[in-house]
Amino acid sequence: QAQLVESGGGLVQAGGSLRLSCAASGRIFSSLPMGWFRQAPGKEREFVAVISWTGGTIFYADFVQGRFTISRDNAKNTVDLQMDSLKPEDTAVYYCVADPEGSWREAADYSFWGQGTQVTVSS
Repeated sequence: QAQLVESGGGLVQAGGSLRLSCAASGRIFSSLPMGWFRQAPGKEREFVAVISWTGGTIFYADFVQGRFTISRDNAKNTVDLQMDSLKPEDTAVYYCVADPEGSWREAADYSFWGQGTQVTVSS
């Protein structure tokens, strides 16, 4: 059974950094685009970043503003999200996603979702 498992969330002060990691198993995700969404309390899930299977195409949400970096290791079937200069408004549950269609920026585009990892940024 295909599975995405996130790790690396936690509590950090504003201006700090966290590195999220997503481990894929159960099928070959190395040939598929993978990415990250997030959902803050009371808000809809929103796109964060996505990377193509070669790593040659990367999209970020406007709010990232150069603070986050997505990367992947196809040999290990993992995708990471390095988050620097974190702000309190980055507080959310972060979800790993894979196998998109369409624009790659909409939640409805994705077939596979992880269970999420909490990121909390204190001011």
